[in-house]
Amino acid sequence: MNAFEQVVSDILRMEGYWVRNSVKVEINKEEKRKIDRHSSPRWELDVVAYSGSDNILRIVECKSYLDSPGVRLRGVDGSDPKESKRYKLFTDPTLYDVISNRLKIQFVESGACPSDARIKLCLACGRIVSESDRIGLHTLFKGKKWDLWDEHWLRDRLEKMAEPDFGYEDQITAIVAKLLLRRKPKQ
Repeated sequence: MNAFEQVVSDILRMEGYWVRNSVKVEINKEEKRKIDRHSSPRWELDVVAYSGSDNILRIVECKSYLDSPGVRLRGVDGSDPKESKRYKLFTDPTLYDVISNRLKIQFVESGACPSDARIKLCLACGRIVSESDRIGLHTLFKGKKWDLWDEHWLRDRLEKMAEPDFGYEDQITAIVAKLLLRRKPKQ
């Protein structure tokens, strides 16, 4: 698991989700043929989070892109074949169906979620290339009923973690948020 995935996981955990990182999805031979990946090993998901309050199992793809231009609409909407390879679950409906169905089967069988849980695809990203890409991504995600958690979403949650009312959490993300973002008390 990388550091960005850990930050996203900590935020979700502190918002009441149970969270698993680097989740391996076991796909059978028939499913491998269906997604045209005959020799594919287990599929790995960055973060999977479940919320009992809304009964949604979230598949979270994490792309920090902090020192790069960022996420582009054309990569996620599939209009750029080269960039689309970075967002396979978003751009390949058959792959998404196979992976999400198999994930749900695994989690229901293990008792991690009920059989009526809904699945939602999410993208957590630390940077988006431009405002026009941001607007396009938010429009696309709203239409597809996906969640887009951009740097504004992340910053908002980190700022909440930094507030004294949040309480003490012995998590690296919360400690760093408090160190960097906490306002100095009034004298």
